[in-house]
Formats: sequence, structure tokens, C-alpha cells
Amino acid sequence: MKRIAWAVPGLALCAALLAGCGTDAHEFYGTGPGHGAHGGGNAAVSAPAVVPVTTPPGDVDAVDVMFLQMMGPHNGQGVRLARLARDRPARPEVRILAAAIATTQEAETATMAGWLRAWGRPLTADPGEHAAHGGMPGLTEAEIGSVADAPPAEFERRFLNMVIAQQDDAIQLARLEAMNGVNPEVRALAGRIEASRTAQIQRMLALLGR
Repeated sequence: MKRIAWAVPGLALCAALLAGCGTDAHEFYGTGPGHGAHGGGNAAVSAPAVVPVTTPPGDVDAVDVMFLQMMGPHNGQGVRLARLARDRPARPEVRILAAAIATTQEAETATMAGWLRAWGRPLTADPGEHAAHGGMPGLTEAEIGSVADAPPAEFERRFLNMVIAQQDDAIQLARLEAMNGVNPEVRALAGRIEASRTAQIQRMLALLGR
């Protein structure tokens, strides 16, 4: 998994970073029906970070846009990973948490895509541009496959460890936005994302210890 390696000044991105291809949110972010059944359920640790899909007031800068462009695909991978728990051997509390993660991150993704469209921004920037700033954080197909193909006795441990690492990347992205973004709504969303992922990680660490 690529970990976030930016220096904070690297987030002062030029306008070229905002060039890219806009696509349908579900297709791009990997949250549509083609990526598996939707998870249901809820849990106290889910702390949904969704806000109404309206154009946030106030200024917006390259940091705000880049945060949304990176969190969307990151959430899409998180949803794919969370859905693996639906039909594999796992304790009920693990499945409930996974369903809550999928539901929360799909809602966040819809909000973020709506904001980017309202600003006339693409849903993603060129991945090559991200590479100059430490790379796009995310899972490889091999990493997702290692969880999907895990033996029954190993699935839950691999699943929880992979989700913990993935959620930690989200926390780092959210902290960078909170420190360097300018739009109050986007920064508030980043704060809610950090809080929800922190609670989820604490819950998963507890589950690993049982």
C-alpha cells in the first residue's frame, strides 16, 4: 500500500494538478453495483461524515480540490474492501462494522463528487501529477486480492488489518486538508472523516485483540 509521503508545503499545488477526466461518480470511485452488493446496517462507530450536496460557500483552493479528488477514489477502494465481509467468514460485529463503513463512505463520495461538479472541477486529477507529491494513497489489486482470497481462518485478521491501514491513510489526508485547506465546509468534512476513521480503527483494534 502506498503511504502518504507529502511534505505539507507540497500541497500548495499549481493549477495543472486540477486537469483530468471527469466521469460518473459511481463508475470512477468504484462504488456502483458492478463492484459488489451494497452493505447495509449501521454502527455507533460509523460517525457518518456526509453533508448535503450543495455548493460549499466561501473560497476554494487547490488543496481543497485535491483532497476531494483523492478521497473519492480512496473511499471507493474502502467500499470494495468493506463489501468483502458480506459473504466471507467473519463475526457479526465485523460484518456490521464493514457495512457501516461502506454506507458512510458511499455517502461521503456522493457529497464530494457533487461539490467538485458544482465547482466545475474534474472528479480526479492525473495520477502522474500525484506521483510528484508522494503518490496517490491506496490499495493495489494484489492487496485487495490477498484479502478476498484469504483462507477462511485468515480472512478476518487480514481484513481488519487491511482496513485499519486504509483508514489510517484517510486520516492523514484529512489532517492535511484541515491544516492547509481554505474552504470551511471541506475542512469540516475532513474533521468528520478523521473522527469517524479514528473511531473505526479503535474498534477494529479491539476486535483484533479478541
